[in-house]
Amino acid sequence: MKTRYSLLAATFLVGSLGVAAAQTATTPAATDDPANLPVFHGKVAQYSLTPRGDVDGLILADGTEVHLPPHLGIQLVFAVKPGDMVTVKGLHAHAVAMVQAMSVSNDATGNSVTDSGPGAAPGPRGREQALTAQGRIKEQLHGPRGELNGALLEDGTIVRLPPHEAARLAADLAPGAPLYVQGQGFEGPLGRVIAARAIGPDSAQLVQIALPAHGHKKPPAPGQAETAPPAGPDAPAAGPDAPPPPAE
Repeated sequence: MKTRYSLLAATFLVGSLGVAAAQTATTPAATDDPANLPVFHGKVAQYSLTPRGDVDGLILADGTEVHLPPHLGIQLVFAVKPGDMVTVKGLHAHAVAMVQAMSVSNDATGNSVTDSGPGAAPGPRGREQALTAQGRIKEQLHGPRGELNGALLEDGTIVRLPPHEAARLAADLAPGAPLYVQGQGFEGPLGRVIAARAIGPDSAQLVQIALPAHGHKKPPAPGQAETAPPAGPDAPAAGPDAPPPPAE
C-alpha cells in the first residue's frame, strides 16, 4: 500500500508537469501514510462524468475538480451528493484546480470513499443518445493527470473531447466563450455529458472532432455474419464443383 501511494504521487506529478512547461512541483510529496496527505474542503456542485457516463469524481462549488477512479463511482454516489460539504485527501495539481483524491468524506454523515486499488469495471450507465448543447463555458475540465479534456457549461452540461483534440481547440474552450456541441452522450439524475463529435461558437461554425484510432476491428452487428477475408489466388473456389470432404 505504501509503495502504491508513492508511485501514484510520482505519476500524478509527472503528468501535471506536462500540462505547462512553467509548472513546478510545489505539491507536497506523498507520505508513507495516506492519512497524512494534504486535506481540502469544499461544497459539491455536481458529479464529474466520463464520456461513457461513469462518475469519476466531483466538481466543487469553487471549480475544483476532484478525481477518483470510475470503478468507485457507485460508492461515491451513495456517499456524497450535490450540496454536501466534503473533506478530500489527495494530491493537488499546481497548474490547474484539481485534486487526485485518495479519499472523499461526507462531513455531515461521515460516509467516505477510499481509493484502495484497481476494481471491477463500472456497470451499465444507461442508453447512449445523440445530444446537443449550447451555452457559455463555465470552466475547463481535465483528466486525472491534468490534461485538458473538456469543458463545463454554465447549465452543468459536461463536454468531453480526446485530449489531443482539446489541446488543439483549447482557445475554443476558454471560460466565458460561447460553445455549441454535437455528439453522443448520457443524461439522467447524475448529470449530462456529451462526448463531442463537433464543436464551435454556434451551429453554423462547427469543427469536427478527430476520434483516436483504437486499433481494433469493429464487431459485426447482431445477426450479421463477419465478412470473410478475400480469397487468395491459390484458394480453392467454393461452389458445386468443389471436391467433397474426405469420408470418415
